[in-house]
Amino acid sequence: MTAHQTKTPRRPLSLLRNFMDNEASGGLVLMAAAALALVVANSPLSDAYFHTLHSYVLGLSIGHWINDGLMAVFFLLVGLEIKREMLDGQLSTWSRRILPGVAAAGGMAAPALVYVFFNAGTPETLAGWAIPAATDIAFALGVLSLLGPRVPVSLKVFLTALAIIDDLGAVIIIAIFYTSNLSLPALGLAAVLLAGLIGLNRAGVEKLWPYLIIGLGLWAAVLLSGVHATLAGVALALTIPLRPAPAAPDDLESPLHRLEHAIHGWVAFLIVPIFGFANAGVSFAGMDAAAVTGPVPLGIALGLFIGKQIGVFGTAWVTIRMGWADTPAGASMMQLYGTALLCGIGFTMSLFIGGLAFPQQPELSDAVKVGVLCGSIVSGIAGWVLLRLVPRPSRAVPPRPAGV
Repeated sequence: MTAHQTKTPRRPLSLLRNFMDNEASGGLVLMAAAALALVVANSPLSDAYFHTLHSYVLGLSIGHWINDGLMAVFFLLVGLEIKREMLDGQLSTWSRRILPGVAAAGGMAAPALVYVFFNAGTPETLAGWAIPAATDIAFALGVLSLLGPRVPVSLKVFLTALAIIDDLGAVIIIAIFYTSNLSLPALGLAAVLLAGLIGLNRAGVEKLWPYLIIGLGLWAAVLLSGVHATLAGVALALTIPLRPAPAAPDDLESPLHRLEHAIHGWVAFLIVPIFGFANAGVSFAGMDAAAVTGPVPLGIALGLFIGKQIGVFGTAWVTIRMGWADTPAGASMMQLYGTALLCGIGFTMSLFIGGLAFPQQPELSDAVKVGVLCGSIVSGIAGWVLLRLVPRPSRAVPPRPAGV
């Protein structure tokens, strides 16, 4: 046994998992920020609130700097965790990798079909079919953090992986169906910079600053390309080295761990709450009954609440029953169902896609906000209540091997 192994006989949980398990305060800060935003947006301060978000600094509005800039750092942190789990964790086997992927695909398709069902008779509103397809990873993980150790780490990792795949799917949808000014030169530059990051990794470079400098350029290129800039954070994370060590693949001194440690506190207690405050503010002024009962809000709300749980849990259940994937370690099927309910929290990406679908139709924009709010709130409450009431398994049951 080496000296390094003697000093660290037990590998601690990653920082993100420690945050999700032990720091419900981070989730409380996020929920408080979102609630405050709703209060401010419907108070005499609403004009100042929306004016500030739409004020421009260095070519971008404050809202864009938050959503495209700060949240890229959040996705960088999540990407680091996903890479860790795929190499040495809950996603380290193909049976465990396939489950969040299949569930994410089902969780995007089913809500879209629900929306189309309610809007098939009104072709002018069909452009919003993708609005309920996305899961808001920040809010969903915030609700999970409130439950603390009642939810096994494997389900939190499952939700993280599913939401990332879901968000990447939403970005692809936006790029294909809602992007009208895609810049091929900027995309080409982003590809060159990504190739440079991969080259650094292959060359064994372990200093973080070259990755971060090129990553900043990657973010700018992706932003200019018309593709959602947060994708750059995930791409950068996947190139950060996780240095193997003898008998300890998860080396605590690797560049991945150092970067994760450096940004964790900033993301959990500053970036995510700012994001929640900037995006949860929706004004209810001027809304009438049609904005609540029309095909657009109903399609979105039921797409998020009904479509998401059917798509996520249904595909996950079939995948597990067919022996193609394992049940998340230490979790029951009811806990998996509760997690599927939380996937109906659409919020930010749903509101973003709604703005792209109906850019010049304020009456439909109000309907989108009502649908997203109703579907997300009901999904969040239902998921929290179910996960709070479902008893934890008395002991961790080893997952059934795939194919048996």
